[in-house]
Formats: sequence, C-alpha cells, structure tokens
Amino acid sequence: MNKLITISQSPHVEGDFTVKKIMYSVLIALVPALAVSIYYFGFDAVRVILIAVAASVFFEYIIQKFLIKGKTTVTDGSAIITGVLLAFNVPSNLPIWMIILGALIAIGVGKMTFGGLGKNPFNPALVGRVFLLISFPVDMTTWPSNRFALAINPDAVTGATPLAILKEGVKNGEKVTDLLSQIPPYLDMFFGNVGGSLGEISAFALIIGLLYMLMKKVISWHIPLTMLGTIFVFSEILHFANPERFADPVFHLLTGGVMLGAIFMATDMVTSPMSKKGMIIFGVGIGVLTIIIRNFGAYPEGVSFAILIMNMFVPLINKYCKPKLFGEKV
Repeated sequence: MNKLITISQSPHVEGDFTVKKIMYSVLIALVPALAVSIYYFGFDAVRVILIAVAASVFFEYIIQKFLIKGKTTVTDGSAIITGVLLAFNVPSNLPIWMIILGALIAIGVGKMTFGGLGKNPFNPALVGRVFLLISFPVDMTTWPSNRFALAINPDAVTGATPLAILKEGVKNGEKVTDLLSQIPPYLDMFFGNVGGSLGEISAFALIIGLLYMLMKKVISWHIPLTMLGTIFVFSEILHFANPERFADPVFHLLTGGVMLGAIFMATDMVTSPMSKKGMIIFGVGIGVLTIIIRNFGAYPEGVSFAILIMNMFVPLINKYCKPKLFGEKV
C-alpha cells in the first residue's frame, strides 16, 4: 500500500476547511478591530501589533526548527493570530521588550510546550497576556489616552478605563450611579473612543468580525452568544438586587475584553469543547466567572482568567458531552 490515511488531531470538523483557510479567515475578521485601534492610537498600535506578530512567528519557527526539530508551520497563520491577539490584549504604550517576552511565553509556553497547534490546552495569547499582567501589573494597567483625548487635554497622557474607575470607586464606597458620570457615554464605548487594550475598545468592530466568521462558518454562535447572554443575565440580576453596588449589563458588555474574549478567544477550536452542548456549558461558565471576578475579585477585569479556567475543564466537558456516534440512534 503506497497511500496512507492520516488521522489528524481532534476536533474533527466536516467541511471544506484547512488550517490555513480558517486562520486567515480569522485574520480577516480581526481587520476591523485592528483598523479601529490604529485610528485611535496611531503609530503606537502599529508598533505593538508588528512586534507581537514578528516575535510570535520568530519564536515558533526557532522552536520548531531547533528544539522540536520537526516541520515548521509558521505559514499556516496560527502564529500570526497569536501575535495579533496578544497585541490586542495589551496597552499601546507597552515597552518593546515586554511585548517580545509576552510572545515568547505565548508561543513557547502556551503553545509549543504541548506540541504545537491542536495540542495546547490553553489559549496561547491569553497565556502570554496573563503572564504579563501578573509579572508587570503597572505597565499592563497604565492606559494611554487616545489621540482625540490628547487633542482635548494634552496633559492627560494616561487615564483609567471604565472598569478601573468603577472598581476603585465601589471599593471606596461610592455609588455606581455617581461613578457612571465619570466614564464615557455608552455610544463612545461601543465605537471605541475609550481607553483600554488595543483590540478590546470597539464592540462595533468586533461584532463585524463576529458576523464575518459566522457567515464563513468559521465559528458557530454557541460560545459567543451564550457567554454574552450569561454576562447580561447575571449582571442584570446583581444590578437589580443592588443598583448602587453593581453596574448594569450594558456596561459589562461594552467594557474590557468581553467582546474580544467572546468572539475571538473563547471560540478557539483547539481550546473549546467539540459538541454544541459542551460549547453552551463552556460559554455559561466563562460568563459567570467573568462577572464574579469583576464584582468580587481583586482585578477589575475577569475575562482572561475566566477563559483560561474554563479551558481546564474542556477535557471534562468533552468527556460528558460527546457528540452522537455516526449511525447511532438518537
């Protein structure tokens, strides 16, 4: 027999897909958010994205070539996506060496340590992001004002994000209704005229990416809509119980990394469940953990931690939420 049948790493998806086609479809979906980040943060955004992508591709190539000594796969687009997503999760003023270090951790620890694409249990970009957040909390939470804010007030070089304002204010005993007057209007937050990490500021741009990926059937609706729906319902319950202590659900949906996490991070095929039932459980878990961390934890943001925690439960979810076998009676 000259021809061998190769069975690739699970999950297995039926359709006219290749790894490269999926990855570059995701990159196209990231373009609107990338454009918005450059529009608001200018050259700094370009600098962070280019360095993160170049470092991610470089480290993957070096590790595969000289450590694993196997076939290099840097052209499949996965390393580029890791670099873009890492850049989307950091401030635009992050020092160059920190960006490179974050890429090394994302690729070297979060991905290649486990054998490369298809074998990593955690989202590599989030591994890099959380490493930087824990190791360099000041740099990772010093948010530069965008160019429009600087045009109005040149002295306002940096500023707190809406989540940070709310977290600090509630901690000091202030009412949420009073604190909301200190943050940008929801419409500005929806389109991106607010401080934060590069890729998380514009819900509008991220939703365009979501619609594109749904149209191309790169992802399904189960994880993003379940996660967003859970965040909406859980935060509304808390807000209804005590509106002076807990923010309304629209605030939570538009701030921080909720949209970026729900659309581009939680939907990672390798680190999310295979079955639709499992995806729903996964999305609910991320949504609940996000609101718990935001409202009761030490950090104002909770999306990255919530996704990584639920990544750990994916093997267990897959075990108990197996798809029906081919030919099995329903």
